[in-house]
Amino acid sequence: MKLGVFAVLFGNQSLEETLKYLSSLGVQTAEIGAGGNPGKDHCDPEVLLNDEKKFEEFKALFEKYNIEISALSVHGNPVHPNPEIAAKDHKDFENAVLLAEKLGLDTVVTFSGCPGGYEGAKEPNWITCSWPDIYSEMLEYQWNDVLIPYWKEAAKFAKAHGVNKIAIEMHPGFSVYNPYTMLKLRNAVGDVMGANFDPSHLWWQGIDPVAAIRSLKGAIYHFHAKDTKIDKYNTAINGVLDTKHYSDEAGRSWIFRSVGYGHDVSVWRDIVSELRVCGYDGALSIEHEDSLMTREEGLEKAIDTLKDAIIFDTQGEMWWA
Repeated sequence: MKLGVFAVLFGNQSLEETLKYLSSLGVQTAEIGAGGNPGKDHCDPEVLLNDEKKFEEFKALFEKYNIEISALSVHGNPVHPNPEIAAKDHKDFENAVLLAEKLGLDTVVTFSGCPGGYEGAKEPNWITCSWPDIYSEMLEYQWNDVLIPYWKEAAKFAKAHGVNKIAIEMHPGFSVYNPYTMLKLRNAVGDVMGANFDPSHLWWQGIDPVAAIRSLKGAIYHFHAKDTKIDKYNTAINGVLDTKHYSDEAGRSWIFRSVGYGHDVSVWRDIVSELRVCGYDGALSIEHEDSLMTREEGLEKAIDTLKDAIIFDTQGEMWWA
């Protein structure tokens, strides 16, 4: 496995400054934002696909600092009921695929997206219960009329351009948010669809990441290392669904934390070990969104924890057995 960082954390710096800093910390891979919510601060596919000089300069920086690209990330909502938003996010996805092909990468990270609840809706509708019956009817529409048809076509495009791993981040607010919905989409579309496994979004739903990893064996294509701290008192009163702003750390039921500040290193060792058992040997890409720490301190503390937890070497023979 490899120690990685989601480089959008340093979108306020140049790519060279970012890679130089990450290299000094012993980081081995970088996940690069290429559109959608991650933005294009370090990587604009439309530019790099059409300007060979800038493309070569882009590639050369990673070679200079001995950092690999683990994936291009383009988290958006290409099934948004607003056709302008959907078209923009779809274009970003396709451009990221084309750039991945040019770079020799096989993985693009994104969201499943979330449609509206019916034809003609204006906003996405994340449905979290099956009753009243209208919610079940909306789910049928979302999945059968919008989500599955979209991803079948998107998967064909990706595979035609050498991207065999569309890593869907399971994220509340989108149609794929847990292992059940991840496997539902994978079973409908094919094994080009897999998970960008981010335990932070699972913990606050009450999901055990180790159990979830086991259920997704063979279907984990990328990994975000991000932690969540559950406030047991706020959760005991209000449950885990929380719409308060992330800056309300004292009032929320949970907040995102740097790796090691929501769960200790023994928990992260269990996660890493289960990843190894299930055949994942890629990057653990740190996504730093800890509102109690600076970018640098939060990242460096996460790196310290993960260096203790990650199994870097290839699995050896059982010489004792």
